[in-house]
Amino acid sequence: MTNPASIADTDHNALADLLMNSGLDNSSDDIDDLTSDNSNYATLTDALEQTVFESFDDGLYIGMMSGTSLDGMDAVLCQFNPEMSTEDSTQPPMRLLATYSQDFPPRLREVLLALCQPNGVNQLVPETDEPNSELDWFGWASRAYAEFASEVVNTLLQQSNTDPESVLAIGCHGQTVRHRPQMGFTLQLVDANIIAERTGISVVSDFRRRDMAVGGQGAPLVPAFHQALFANPDSTRVLLNLGGIANITVLPASEEIQVVGYDTGPANLLLDAWTSLHTDNSYDASGAWAQSGTLIEPLLQQLLAHPFFAQSHPKSTGREDFNLTWLQDELQAFEQANANISYSAADVQATLTELTAISSSMQINTFISHSKNSSVYVCGGGALNDYLMTRLQAHLPHCTVKTTEHLGLAPTWVEAVAFAWLARQTLMGETGNLPAVTGANKGVVLGQVCFA
Repeated sequence: MTNPASIADTDHNALADLLMNSGLDNSSDDIDDLTSDNSNYATLTDALEQTVFESFDDGLYIGMMSGTSLDGMDAVLCQFNPEMSTEDSTQPPMRLLATYSQDFPPRLREVLLALCQPNGVNQLVPETDEPNSELDWFGWASRAYAEFASEVVNTLLQQSNTDPESVLAIGCHGQTVRHRPQMGFTLQLVDANIIAERTGISVVSDFRRRDMAVGGQGAPLVPAFHQALFANPDSTRVLLNLGGIANITVLPASEEIQVVGYDTGPANLLLDAWTSLHTDNSYDASGAWAQSGTLIEPLLQQLLAHPFFAQSHPKSTGREDFNLTWLQDELQAFEQANANISYSAADVQATLTELTAISSSMQINTFISHSKNSSVYVCGGGALNDYLMTRLQAHLPHCTVKTTEHLGLAPTWVEAVAFAWLARQTLMGETGNLPAVTGANKGVVLGQVCFA
């Protein structure tokens, strides 16, 4: 077991504090016994390995996720098999014990969407006692998000009849409101202190910035979890996550080949935004509206000219690059250049669906071969879009496109489980990033811990 390097340098007093916070015997004599020349432990790290981290292996964890599409908050209660990384384990690598999902309160969702756009809060009309500046809105939303997350956790615990004291940690990603890897920063909005206080459970958050500190993009982080749970020595598996943004994880059959993962472009972010703008629905159920439209081929080619698609990996993106304003600007430019082409809103939805299908499948096809055993498994909300799944299969003729349900985990819960796993990695002092995926110069322990 690998522990954080900083722990090896912990002085006598800091160790006492750490043991006290962990609920262990922290008397001075006991600490001296652990670190004395007469003990069985060669180093302080060895001593900690046998005390602080030992019980974090197979306990209960909660994972939480609210993605780029902002369609709601997902929470899962799960337990991991301590031997999940060994080939001879006969136990399932993970048990999903309970799940719960809840839509965002309308005002919180409105504010979060505004914060995702530079100066977007300028369009908000403050109500009584509400902020009137971007920084104040950020503080307001951080607290409101945490209060809402706490309600979701407590409901999950109540519905599953789970004692909070039996849960080792909550992995809460927070809400990304700005992701600027080219500038070396990413910003996830959440006040973990509030969640810890309201639930009585320690919270691990702020996962991405440590990866950025060692030269990474801070995204995607889920591929490390995909590797731990889904890798198969007999076949190449590609995991395609269709959330607000689409991203892939390539899990080679050979352990000698590195795992690859990166964002491929927009997914539900644009599909949901266009649907909400032109219908009474917040999303295109099963892709029925898109299927009623006709592909606008020249528009598709124009959208594919976005520079992100031509970038080499590792790469990541978000609302900063793909959003409703960007789409409306592209449509305006398209109409000016193609005055003879008429189209409907449904035609645009069909074209956006094809944009997601072709941009992701083009990347997947570079890693799979019809002559080898390979498969594609889809997770995220887009896995429920039947028309999008059909279009993906059309562009991936050499393999069968399925959802992660076939791997034992429903597609809607994969990311939430991933952040439960990442919280476990953090508490155990294990790395949570894959440098080959994020571009970091080394593997690091991710996240900040707010103890309950």
